Amino acid sequence: MENSPRSLIYLTRTSDQTLRGLLASRGWTIRVVSSAREAEREAMRDAASAGLLDLNSQFDKHELASLERCLSASKVGWVAAASAEQMADASIRRLIRDYCFDYVTIPCPDEKLVNALGHAYGMAALTVGAGEHAVSHGPLGEMVGSSEAMLKLFRALRKVSATDAPVFVHGESGTGKELCAQAIHDQSPRRRAPFVAINCGAITPQLLLSELFGYERGAFTGASQRKIGRIEAANGGTLFLDEIGDLPMEGQASLLRFLQEGVIDRLGGFESIAVDVRVISATHFDLDAAMREGRFRSDLYHRLCVLRIDNPPLRARGKDIEILARHVLERYKSDASRPLRGFSDDGVRALYNYDWPGNVRELINRVRRAIVMTDGRLVTAENLELEQTETPMLKTLAQARERAEREVIEQALERHPGRLVDVARELGISRVTLYRLMSALGMSAPKDDRDLREAAEG
Repeated sequence: MENSPRSLIYLTRTSDQTLRGLLASRGWTIRVVSSAREAEREAMRDAASAGLLDLNSQFDKHELASLERCLSASKVGWVAAASAEQMADASIRRLIRDYCFDYVTIPCPDEKLVNALGHAYGMAALTVGAGEHAVSHGPLGEMVGSSEAMLKLFRALRKVSATDAPVFVHGESGTGKELCAQAIHDQSPRRRAPFVAINCGAITPQLLLSELFGYERGAFTGASQRKIGRIEAANGGTLFLDEIGDLPMEGQASLLRFLQEGVIDRLGGFESIAVDVRVISATHFDLDAAMREGRFRSDLYHRLCVLRIDNPPLRARGKDIEILARHVLERYKSDASRPLRGFSDDGVRALYNYDWPGNVRELINRVRRAIVMTDGRLVTAENLELEQTETPMLKTLAQARERAEREVIEQALERHPGRLVDVARELGISRVTLYRLMSALGMSAPKDDRDLREAAEG
């Protein structure tokens, strides 16, 4: 064991070179990070790791909350190193007590630290493989699931991560499209370079170009100094363009030029700057409809959508709903006024019966609110504010068949948005039969399928 390589995440602001040399000589592969976010990304790379948290290296007290989320990853066994003065701080003691496998008071003997890290690594290794579900770690809202829809998504993410082609992520609001983009970046050869995200729908059209491309001093009133744009800031790494469907036409033309030529012009600048980034874009809009209506350029879409990832809605993920709810409960149960054991039977039924229009984001918010509001040991449907959502018991086989048909068609439509030919092929029926079923179930079909509608009605 002493000579086998083991992974160590060293979270510090002032890396100790002597300590790194000692640990390397004992068989540790060391990755130094300076923030909780970096540590979360590094934790994805190995089945298990030890973690050394150097609390004596300029971490401010207000940063402790962000550290908690990082330290809660079960696949990393964390050991904290703190001074005697720091150990007198109640917040430091709570962080170590609740989130670390062990701690050492510095200065300490080398062997004591090496042994503590070895034990922490061993405990993390025991945890790996013991869970019920697959987890792709990222920021809050980890991608959790064992359904076929999520396993298919995980496989797709691994495949596209190995390439450098642009990726388009489609999914409803709240499904975790940025998590997909982050996962692609974190598993790609660019993972050590920046990941820069920009929400195209949250920036006014007047500011969008300066945010994307930057500007030179004096480019406009108020431009007192040069500013690097988001594209240039992502050089060497990944640029994530969220809600790309909200990008105004002027911004679409400028972005298309960058994608074609690999250069940008800062506002007020006189020379082009070469930038090497991988672009991942996402939206919940139907871009096919936007292109037909002239609101989105088709040439830009085809540049962005070389590879496509479809992020499934929560209602199409079956048992993942309960798995994710328990995952959130475990993470935030310390916010409760008393120890929580889990969900009541009616709480579990309500989770499955609800349609989740807000998807994973809504589930996380409902469970976190329920954790705080519950007075008992179990989270109920009432705590989740879902007590009115339970579906009435079906009385006939016809009702059961209708519900099953609706669910199967809805899930296929999610996998093939706007493509009824592909939906019909997957379901093993003709397009006309599919349209008739959708009409009978009160489901809307694309408005421009006039030939299909006429054939079905005839």
